[in-house]
Amino acid sequence: MPNTDEPKLISGNANLPLAQAIARRMSMHRGKSIKLVDTRVERFNDGEIFVEVFENVRGEDMFIIQSTSNPANDNLMELLIMADALRRSSAAQITAVIPYFGYARQDRRTKARTPISAKLVANMIAGAGIERVLTMDLHAAQIQGFFDIPVDNLYASPIFALDIRHHFKKKISDVMIVSPDVGGVARARELAKRINAPLAIVDKRREKPGEVAEMTVIGNVEGKHCIIVDDICDTAGTLCKAAEVIMENGAKEVHSYITHGVLSGPAVDRITKSVMKSLVITDSIQPTEAVKAAPNIRIVPTAPMFAQAILNIWTGTSVSSLFDTEMLEPIYEGFF
Repeated sequence: MPNTDEPKLISGNANLPLAQAIARRMSMHRGKSIKLVDTRVERFNDGEIFVEVFENVRGEDMFIIQSTSNPANDNLMELLIMADALRRSSAAQITAVIPYFGYARQDRRTKARTPISAKLVANMIAGAGIERVLTMDLHAAQIQGFFDIPVDNLYASPIFALDIRHHFKKKISDVMIVSPDVGGVARARELAKRINAPLAIVDKRREKPGEVAEMTVIGNVEGKHCIIVDDICDTAGTLCKAAEVIMENGAKEVHSYITHGVLSGPAVDRITKSVMKSLVITDSIQPTEAVKAAPNIRIVPTAPMFAQAILNIWTGTSVSSLFDTEMLEPIYEGFF
């Protein structure tokens, strides 16, 4: 059992609305007000980050909520500096809640003389005094092994399964899950199993990074309501192209469920003009005003899952129980 009365939450600037939503959900679960620790996170004129914690955290179990999304380097440094401030203030335990783990796409050497940046970031996080990491849908599962501290990796597929069952309940028998590449088959298969749907794959070949030369659909998508499933959507070029190819192969309509909506550059404009009927993302990355205004982009919340996961870590109970739809459904009651 914990030594403190309640877990304490602290947030950087990466995704303050999500941190506040997590605090509200935890307040509901605990039956008492849980607020973010009063903190000042600011920058000096030369860009240096400064953190000051205004509350006593000695002996407390601290949870830092901070995605390392754009600007990735600034948000990563905020996380590290907050951890150092808490460690030097005698916090009992520091857990980093990183809804979107940046640098995860650099998980291996793709050619000679390139870094494995995900491993470097893992070393920095552990070196800052963080003792546990809670994240969602790591781009590569092996990143958990880069850490010498416990890592809990949550999955968005149970949330997506609830959403799909709600929005496609009248045509669920015609739904087909599609993986946008061979590497994402395991993720797509997991969601397909949850809703008892068939699986198709888009095989893509790249001439160079960011440019797709050829796409082939493996599986019969004719007359199906196709749902593309992936963990990250950055510029949306590949996603929109995959949707076009699927429609050309006879699909009735195409939707996409993506965990982390990076949506940089021309992404929102491409999605708005694409053949995709809808794109569903989570709020692991704070959405921009353009994303919120896009007519075919919808955001599902992760706060209920993260709030329960934090409480489970704090009380020493199972986090993997949140992978079970029956356990998750009551937490998301009223959202779908």
